[in-house]
Amino acid sequence: MKAPTSSTPSVDPAHGGGAVPAQTRAATTPFAGVDPDRWPDVARPPRSSGVRTAVAERLVRHALARLPLRARLAGRDSVGLGGPLMEIRRPDAFFRRIGASGLIGFGESYMAGEWDSPDLVGVLTVLAGNAAGLVPAPLQKLRGLWALRQPAAQANTPEGARDNISHHYDLSNDLFALFLDDTLTYSAAVFRGFPAEQGLLPAAQHRKIDRLLDLAGVGDGTELLEIGTGWGELAVRAAARGARVTTLTLSREQQELARGRIREAGLQDRVDVRLRDYRDVTGEYDAVVSVEMIEAVGEEFWPEYFRTLERCLAPGGRIALQAITMPDDRMLASRSTYTWIQKYIFPGGLLPSTEAMERVTAGHTSLRTERRDSFGAHYAETLRLWRERFGERAAEVDALGFDATFRRMWTFYLAYSEAGFRSGYLDVQQILLTREDTA
Repeated sequence: MKAPTSSTPSVDPAHGGGAVPAQTRAATTPFAGVDPDRWPDVARPPRSSGVRTAVAERLVRHALARLPLRARLAGRDSVGLGGPLMEIRRPDAFFRRIGASGLIGFGESYMAGEWDSPDLVGVLTVLAGNAAGLVPAPLQKLRGLWALRQPAAQANTPEGARDNISHHYDLSNDLFALFLDDTLTYSAAVFRGFPAEQGLLPAAQHRKIDRLLDLAGVGDGTELLEIGTGWGELAVRAAARGARVTTLTLSREQQELARGRIREAGLQDRVDVRLRDYRDVTGEYDAVVSVEMIEAVGEEFWPEYFRTLERCLAPGGRIALQAITMPDDRMLASRSTYTWIQKYIFPGGLLPSTEAMERVTAGHTSLRTERRDSFGAHYAETLRLWRERFGERAAEVDALGFDATFRRMWTFYLAYSEAGFRSGYLDVQQILLTREDTA
């Protein structure tokens, strides 16, 4: 696996393009153990101006001082009101990265081992819960001047969407199998109670799938369209109900394994797994389901996505979606910003708000929301189970050819996501849509 790359200049423009001062050279030397060919932007902190770094340090220290955590810098001074410990081992590199690239730098600093925590989820939960106020309001109004913009190459055009999906889902089926349960379901489960246990995860995933299929009215004889196959578990359960399933994916790895799992279930005559973009689907279906797919569509393509759902829906049909959502004000403020998640995990991704989906469906389709059920706390528990299992199987991750930096990246991704749901900053919902004229 090769991380996204970007060029690194040989001189520091903050110092007139000449020789880099000794203190800057020390801050930009490769961090031990990080492969600079695989992870060029992690191996070396970026070169940025001393002024920008100093401003970043002042802002970060000010923000941390007001939060219920404790940030210890190089084992010496500490800031914060007390709570989960954030150990900043290399403050010079940490602040330089944040000064150069904001939250991307924050994540890359963790990947490089420049900061850590014995309670990573706890630290990230505090930060997520206070996300709206971490940057002073006057600076938030100037976001367009300092925040990195999403690269045009990550736009979810038909070709771009294939590349974006492949970046994540074609990593390795074996990798996903290491931390998912036997259903290979990579979305929020629904538990009977908390705390959740590993052994209960398969049943919780089936409970989630069954609720969504019930919401869509899937039963014997239903013609079902699924947008986003995953590894085929929903298609298998729908076919076992007697439905005929057409399911779409852009991942060759997922298509191959899903077909194998469907054959093992003896349902290959009822399920058609197609390597196809949702925009190219044809036909009319009694029900349409899509689980955590809209997050990969991209804001500019949301109207086309919902128009496709409407176009494929037979009269009287039902659409059941599962979607991760964020607050509308935060979505509007950050929708053009390039994030660590987009750079390293989900290129081209953007979480919608419920209000944004309502605006798009009302403005571009005759679809209307009939029901919405949220269960964000269940996603936090699902992610915890995945994160714990991933950590337990580190040696097996290594054996697949993924290095220690990849493991830190993936651990940060799972913890970062879990913290979003624990803080309430993120939610996940099952949503029923019907045409207005058939509601």
